Amino acid sequence: MKIGYARVSTDTQETHLQMDALKRAKCVRVYQEKASGAKTERPELMKLLDNARKGDVVIVWKLDRLARSLRQLIDTTVLLNERGVELHSLTEEINTTTPSGKLTFHLFAALAEFERDLLRQRVNAGLKAARLRGRVGGRPKALSETDLKKARTLLGSGDYTKVQVAEDLEVSRHTLWRALSREVAK
Repeated sequence: MKIGYARVSTDTQETHLQMDALKRAKCVRVYQEKASGAKTERPELMKLLDNARKGDVVIVWKLDRLARSLRQLIDTTVLLNERGVELHSLTEEINTTTPSGKLTFHLFAALAEFERDLLRQRVNAGLKAARLRGRVGGRPKALSETDLKKARTLLGSGDYTKVQVAEDLEVSRHTLWRALSREVAK
């Protein structure tokens, strides 16, 4: 079965052009919505993905109607592929029901994976360089060594509870307990 998907980004836009093209492509069912491609929550796309079955072909006017980014497009297409559903873009003439369409899409997927690997390498190199300069990422500790020393002294006196000490140090009791238990684990 041929299933169409039409999307526009704003309420002021219309899907007429896409709907006409999907009708010419003989789509039996068409899902259409007005939602930004950047949104991950697109109810009509979710319905389409839920209802598409093995042997179906999802048809879009352009690939950018299905996904905003290459990563999003690849994820969606992989999901369709896992279910045995093909993809056909009318404008780009990419049709995964044909060998050349599958090749084109796999080239896109390979380029996206290459881009992700390069990004991961750059991030890791940057983190390593920062560590060599003495910079450590992550959230700063809520309690300094001085705070912990004060907490141990107050708790050791027996006059204060952990809740009172936490209030005095202006942290939650869970933060104080975690910091003290990390110290014990060392």
